[in-house]
Amino acid sequence: MNGSTNDPAAKKEWIKDQMNTLTTDRLLSVEGTVFEKLFSAVTYPWEVLPKINHFITELIATLDLTEFDSPRDGVYIHKSATVWPSAYIAGPSIVFEGAKILHAAYIRENSIIGPHSTVSNSCEIKNSILLGHCDIPHFNYVGDSVLGLYAHLGAGVICSNLKADKTNISVRVDNKVINTGLRKFGAIIGDHAEIGCNAVLAPGSVIGKHARVYPLSFVRGVVPASSIYKKQGEIARLSQD
Repeated sequence: MNGSTNDPAAKKEWIKDQMNTLTTDRLLSVEGTVFEKLFSAVTYPWEVLPKINHFITELIATLDLTEFDSPRDGVYIHKSATVWPSAYIAGPSIVFEGAKILHAAYIRENSIIGPHSTVSNSCEIKNSILLGHCDIPHFNYVGDSVLGLYAHLGAGVICSNLKADKTNISVRVDNKVINTGLRKFGAIIGDHAEIGCNAVLAPGSVIGKHARVYPLSFVRGVVPASSIYKKQGEIARLSQD
């Protein structure tokens, strides 16, 4: 990691700190939102992925249904949201206020599109949560993932959610490994993170708050908060000025 020391004790402390940054409070802003109850019940944010279906059922029961349209069973779209005729939304899914689902977007089952988020041209979302103000603009795949507030994907970004050998996915920080117990898990992308065009996030990637990922990158593991990921093994810290 650029900008760090090679001192073993310092490296050990850095690894410990990065393990701590995997918790929800270090990655995502959910306090005071409809998502707070869901995330407060887990230690790591990927633990909510198997719970999304049940959470949507519970959440629908709390909605003011006079503010939502329901074009098909299990699909609830806030009346202030924009959905193009060429888009398709499968249930159960919820689209919150001010969101935009544009041309040829495909929102698959168990998806929550948070307030003022945009899912645009030919993007696919599946079993995922966009907390709010997220931008999924062009030809993106987001499977079994959580995107924090103001997270932005450049064109062609893929959140890959399944290993080639179909085994459970682990989250790796240096030589530390957490077995998630999940066969399908794409990425956790922290608040305000920016992912460059045509980057591929391997299953189990975790991108810290305010982190930036270079275009055309292949990301595996954890990208620390407020850092720039250039390529595997080359991560620079953003200036704190």
